[in-house]
Amino acid sequence: MNKEEKDLVIDALVEKMSATKNFYLTDISSLTVEKTNNLRRTCFKKNIEIKVVKNTLLRKALERLETDYSPLYDVLKGSTSVMFTDSVNEPAKLIKEFRKTSDRPILKAAYVEESFYIGDNQIDALIAIKTKNEVIGDIIGLLQSPAKNVVSALKSGGGKIAGIVKTLSERPE
Repeated sequence: MNKEEKDLVIDALVEKMSATKNFYLTDISSLTVEKTNNLRRTCFKKNIEIKVVKNTLLRKALERLETDYSPLYDVLKGSTSVMFTDSVNEPAKLIKEFRKTSDRPILKAAYVEESFYIGDNQIDALIAIKTKNEVIGDIIGLLQSPAKNVVSALKSGGGKIAGIVKTLSERPE
């Protein structure tokens, strides 16, 4: 690969990382061709783009970006694949599911919602992260709950009050 080709790869990585908020660094080495193809198909179905990259080119791309990605530099050894995604936890779920039948992919690191997750032991933490829409749904549910309680209390209490008023008005004086 000559210098121009390397620059093109670095530029493409910079553009992709600028456009994507979340990415996972994984090791898929030693997967058979069949398992690698299954992983790629599964990634495609879940809107996850996976690319195998050279560590030096990835590091140069990370250095060109405005965000400080230095915590990721130590994991750039051996085989590295990058999973680009808009979902915060879908790649972690995919990795965990895929590892039921294989020892790979191994999570090297992830950059999700402006936070770094280093090491394979972070899979469960990444799976537990809620998406923006899930958090908004939880907040709306919490906000609606007290209002629903007040409305139901008023409705049930309104019938009681009307019954009491009716009983009192029908009473002989």
